[in-house]
Amino acid sequence: MKQFTLGKKERLKSRKQIEQLFKEGKTFSVQPLRIYYTVQPSTADSSLLQFGVAVGTKQFKHAVDRNRIKRLIREAYRLQKNELHEQVVSKKKAINLFFIYTGKELPQYQLIYETVRIALQKLQQIIVQSAT
Repeated sequence: MKQFTLGKKERLKSRKQIEQLFKEGKTFSVQPLRIYYTVQPSTADSSLLQFGVAVGTKQFKHAVDRNRIKRLIREAYRLQKNELHEQVVSKKKAINLFFIYTGKELPQYQLIYETVRIALQKLQQIIVQSAT
């Protein structure tokens, strides 16, 4: 049975790791998301797949709106991350991910779900290419 959880160890919280991700990481866009990522060989002490999400205050002045968007993105990621996690484990890699919402209006869940699905498929392709 697959576990659809997003635990504390899977969240990207370390300021040091986030700064490194924005400095040295690669990026791609799947509208309305921009995804920053780093792929490294896995080590015993690091979590294999860490994830963070942000929404800009310039577009969404109210915290309620920003929090709703973040909640939608986290939920879509939580339900779809298992394939990516299996691939990361099999290739012995560690990935840090950061999703930034760049849209200008409040999204529907279906749009976010599809966008996250496309982004995770793209990341799977990147892992396969980095392994060869």
